[in-house]
Amino acid sequence: MYTSQRGGAFNLWWQAADGTGMAERLTTGANTQAPNGSAPDGTVVFHEVTPTMARDLMALTLDGSKPSKITPLLQTKFDERDGVVSPDGRWLAYGADNTGRSEIYVRPFPNTAAGQWQISTAGGKTPVWAHDGKELFFFGADGALMRVPVEATPTTWNAGAVTKLLEPRYDAGTGTGGRTYDVSPDGRRFVMVKAPGSDATAAPPTVIVVQHFNEELKRLAPPK
Repeated sequence: MYTSQRGGAFNLWWQAADGTGMAERLTTGANTQAPNGSAPDGTVVFHEVTPTMARDLMALTLDGSKPSKITPLLQTKFDERDGVVSPDGRWLAYGADNTGRSEIYVRPFPNTAAGQWQISTAGGKTPVWAHDGKELFFFGADGALMRVPVEATPTTWNAGAVTKLLEPRYDAGTGTGGRTYDVSPDGRRFVMVKAPGSDATAAPPTVIVVQHFNEELKRLAPPK
């Protein structure tokens, strides 16, 4: 599933991962943006740009109906984006700027009005669940990859202390939506984009200043 501007406006499309068959458009709006993730039941979470240029979180139901059924998950005056559903399908993690900057929140899914918990306190964006549902990852305000342990049951939610997992050496995205990393099914590896100039083993760029250039030139290439 991906976003494409074919047809003149951004919409959600999907196609078989092996490249067979034809691409099919799933939405027909004028403001659809990137798909964020899918729930175990196949419901797709995506964010949509509002007339005020904020973002709302929407749910797309893939049940074969034409057109596909779209229902709002979060529609406020704030910017909500990058919604991802926990592996058990009960919790929605997302980024929002309720406090004036982007932070990470969790709500019940799909009944998002049943509660809200703020996870980050110093800035955060683009959350990702571990595949066992016991950890939540996100980028901090400085671009470091953060982690938080999670204890959740069908009716209760608890998050542990946020800790730094990786230093800010990787592309954390622009913060306007769209994730730049993912975690492997076993939780032991991350697929990430290395930020330019972040390789500590590479020689740093240098500037060489040569004074008295004429004298240096004479020394290196004396006149015949």
